[in-house]
Amino acid sequence: MPRIEAATPEMVLEAARRLKAGGTVAIATETVYGLFCDSTNEAALSAVYAMKGRPASNPLIAHVLDAAMAKRTTFGFDARAEKLAAKFWPGPLAIVLPRRPEIAAIGVGGRGTVAVRAPSHPVALAVIAAFGGPLSAPSANRSGRISPTTPQHVAEEFKNFDDLLILDGGVCSVGIESTVLDLSRARPIVLRPGAIGEADLTPILGTVMMPHLTKQDASPGTMAKHYAPSIRCEVVQPDALTTRLAKHEGKAAVLARSDIQIAAPHARIEMPTEPAAYAQRLYAALREADATAATLVLIVVPPERDGLWVALHDRIRRAGA
Repeated sequence: MPRIEAATPEMVLEAARRLKAGGTVAIATETVYGLFCDSTNEAALSAVYAMKGRPASNPLIAHVLDAAMAKRTTFGFDARAEKLAAKFWPGPLAIVLPRRPEIAAIGVGGRGTVAVRAPSHPVALAVIAAFGGPLSAPSANRSGRISPTTPQHVAEEFKNFDDLLILDGGVCSVGIESTVLDLSRARPIVLRPGAIGEADLTPILGTVMMPHLTKQDASPGTMAKHYAPSIRCEVVQPDALTTRLAKHEGKAAVLARSDIQIAAPHARIEMPTEPAAYAQRLYAALREADATAATLVLIVVPPERDGLWVALHDRIRRAGA
């Protein structure tokens, strides 16, 4: 099994040493845990893709300490990017810009752009500072599987990787992946919704394109099926739940709020009504459902459609695809 270690100053330096040597370290961010490696090291990046079973076309986000490091990683970090960084960094917003040649092409799917963000988790920031440069990372799970929000989730995903170091940063406070905003095009476009929404971005950028993207590979986390448990998972409207359960011959694990009735033998996994709490709970709840004796996971669709719920509906849809 991988080693889960407290993020002491000594272990932060050990993580930086491993990264400088071309290794991989699992580190907490405020969104999810990531498999971090040197953004400029082709061999290290290849190892992360192989470890996850990740498609080569799927780019990684380069994590930076601040706007100054982002400028050394990209071209065109203009006034818009400056304002966004001042408002939302450190935090769950990744900005896509043309990459500098030092950023290895293999880590961005061969593209001329890279997504950069400064995470707000103190452990991630401490490791980036100790390393001294950008660190690329996907979520620390097998490709297409449920993203990890605790160090134990990471250890479960990579239980055969005895040499993997996991820095314990506790439970991720946001719980879903960052917003990915592309500023490399003529008009700003959100490639992946996240905690930073349209209402947050428009005061700075004016009009922001937020297309309903079902499948594309210009951003991580946007394949048609993603964030999925190992057993069958479906999305169901509240008024269709009773009928769907009646048709299922086995036991179902149902992600639902407390006001929705669920009869035995099916199991309720209770979900919050407040969007930030729902986001922090979602992936852990899917893992709990996966660990039950159920043969079907049902996610009851939340009725709200605004703000953070936009990103949550995206994750729910992909989990049940």
